[in-house]
Amino acid sequence: MWTAPSPTPQIAKTRRASDPATCGRFHLRGDHHTPGMMTGLSLLFPITLSTMAIVLLAPILPALLRDFADVPGHDYWVPMILTVPALCVALFSPVAGVLGDWFGRRRLLMWSFVAYAVVGIAPVFLTDLTAILISRIGVGLAEALIMVLTTTMIGDYFTGAARDKWLAGQTAMASMSALVFFNVGGQLGAFGWRVPFWVYASALVMLALVWRYTWEPAENDTGDEATCAPHHASWAGFPWARMAGTLAISVYGSVMFYTVQIQAGRGLAELGVADPGRIGFLTSIASIGVPVGTWIYSRVGQMRVALLLLGEFALLTAGFLLMSRASGTTPFLIGCFINQLGAGLLLPTLLVWAMDGLPFETRARGAGMWTGAFSVGQFLCPVVVTYASTHTGGLMGAFGVLSAAALLGAAGALTGVIRRPQTAPIPA
Repeated sequence: MWTAPSPTPQIAKTRRASDPATCGRFHLRGDHHTPGMMTGLSLLFPITLSTMAIVLLAPILPALLRDFADVPGHDYWVPMILTVPALCVALFSPVAGVLGDWFGRRRLLMWSFVAYAVVGIAPVFLTDLTAILISRIGVGLAEALIMVLTTTMIGDYFTGAARDKWLAGQTAMASMSALVFFNVGGQLGAFGWRVPFWVYASALVMLALVWRYTWEPAENDTGDEATCAPHHASWAGFPWARMAGTLAISVYGSVMFYTVQIQAGRGLAELGVADPGRIGFLTSIASIGVPVGTWIYSRVGQMRVALLLLGEFALLTAGFLLMSRASGTTPFLIGCFINQLGAGLLLPTLLVWAMDGLPFETRARGAGMWTGAFSVGQFLCPVVVTYASTHTGGLMGAFGVLSAAALLGAAGALTGVIRRPQTAPIPA
């Protein structure tokens, strides 16, 4: 579904007026490649590591709670084994972007895979809960670098529709991998809670793919003229105003994106579904809406951002409204599916919007800011839902509040459509 401009690398000799690491020296850049299918795939697969950090371990949470039951406050600390990486991504992603622009993308990415594998496997051998939590912080830091740098490198290598398709592909890959990792974690967890942590070694496979099919990006990899910017550290020309608006909408949309994924199980339980296996199965069925939405985006992604956001927030509004008024599992799941359809469209829209128009010198910083903003929304999601639940009489009332919030988002997008009625591509 996501194709690159050329299936095989084409090689040409080019001379650059700026060294990737040092400004002011003339440097013969050897093989200048055109990215192929495997280049895109090697940068697409690593997005699954962010899903792995949480979903893989969800089935073993009860076993972890039992094993560390003698630790004071274990009910609070043990669940953080799952959630602390996401918080680290939210806090560290902007820094990861700065590092990517400063030191270069590819080498830093490969070392991040090594770090992810080492600290990810560490709980297999650790017996102290504090040490395990520290290793999970390491997972979050490595995860932030991997997410930011792979997204940045897609922006470096690809242009136009190809770039949009590979960026949108990250959404579908993450969603589909969640279904896989949940089942893998459950099956491996039957052999003990330590066994699923071995799956983190898969980062080394992704390291091999990146080593084989990528190269250190440079300005002229996407046709941009080479410029002399020391370590790409300058903020000159960074679109602060546009990025601030994009980040604010991304936090807002992220809360709605994660609500069904986090809260659908509770909603089904309130409707009388008691079997955890059935809850997981029904939630996964509803979550198919995300990759379907991403597929639709691959067909309509060239529309204006305001029009896309209007449709996406309208779907979120309708989905939350059906969920809030559902009296049985079937209408509730229909609402979840409609909601996730809008979510699957929303994520690539926001990501492509954030990345579009960013120059090579600041692209990693822009990707880091966006990744951090979306992770902040993930962190805030349960807080927002809990607050709304306490003031509306329960979870279904909270879904009603989110429906109204999504309607406000649709109204804001409609304002953008009315102000700029002409057809245009995503603004730079």
